Amino acid sequence: MRRLWTTCRYTFQRLRGQILGWGLGIGALGLIVVPFYGVWVGRQAEFVKMLEAYPPEFLAFFGGDATTVMTPEGFLGMYAFSMLPLFAGIFAVIAGSGLLVADEEHGRLDLILAHPVGRAVFFAGRLLALGAASVAMLAVAWLGFCLPLRGSALGLSWLQMAVAFVPLLAQVLVYATLALLLSVVLPSRSLAATVAGLVVVASYFLSSLSSLDARLTTAAKWLPHAYYQGVQAIHGLNWTWLLALLGASAVMAALAWWRFARRDIRVSGEGSLRLPVPARLRRKSA
Repeated sequence: MRRLWTTCRYTFQRLRGQILGWGLGIGALGLIVVPFYGVWVGRQAEFVKMLEAYPPEFLAFFGGDATTVMTPEGFLGMYAFSMLPLFAGIFAVIAGSGLLVADEEHGRLDLILAHPVGRAVFFAGRLLALGAASVAMLAVAWLGFCLPLRGSALGLSWLQMAVAFVPLLAQVLVYATLALLLSVVLPSRSLAATVAGLVVVASYFLSSLSSLDARLTTAAKWLPHAYYQGVQAIHGLNWTWLLALLGASAVMAALAWWRFARRDIRVSGEGSLRLPVPARLRRKSA
């Protein structure tokens, strides 16, 4: 247990720059958006007229319309929470892809595992740190949305705002464990981060565009963003979606452990894709 805690604490401390950077960045969005709702409501007639001039597809992409966007949850959804999975997903991809492989590619992982820690304890400690870092990053962001609430016309409590961040945490954990799994399957961290990043972007845009084109719904339902509840969670969490995403994260973490426990540790450097080369071509190159 002591070694597990030491590994978790060390990894969490190493992630503190990313926690503060992404947390403060997202929190800054809240500091801007939340106070603006009072202006939004005060000039409601003007803004509604402006929104009605927009193509319906524009508002549908962000999950709203000219009527719902005037409500507190509709306003927050359009101007903040609809985009947060994309921003937080970048943090998840960077942190998850580098959780194990960053040390391996810098030639440190074999030295770390030479100590009496064991792969199981090492992996569990780093995974716990990844989960704690995700919670901490979103907690910093949550404070940015809560601090202006007292003078805001939104009428939401700190607890309601915390509930709105729960579906976002599930998204972060899914993308982080996906990046972790890809990092131990693919030959390099950069390739794992690229593939995981493409999944984040594709999930966001396919789910958003599926409201405009029903033909995209089939593809979108296989991606995490289709099960992102967003700020609507303040009216009640969708536990089916939430537990499904957490279950998917647990499965990917288990698969990452299975692969990590059975693979050889590289001394240093990135791997490369080894494509099959015919023997005749190998002889010519020699």
